[in-house]
Amino acid sequence: MERLLSVDQVAELLGTTVRFPRRLIEERRITFVKVGRHVRIPETAVATFIAANTVEPSTVRRAVLRRAA
Repeated sequence: MERLLSVDQVAELLGTTVRFPRRLIEERRITFVKVGRHVRIPETAVATFIAANTVEPSTVRRAVLRRAA
């Protein structure tokens, strides 16, 4: 069985306020589970969200960008 995290735990893991994971849930941008009236987020859903929103650094140097402009 996969570990389910509370909204508070997800906020702490992401380093945000509780409002951010609640907004993700409301906008259906992250997978969640309702256990009675409680909302839980699978640990893999948090990892997937982080991976999907990770921006890789650019390998193009700024000097090259200035010349192209």
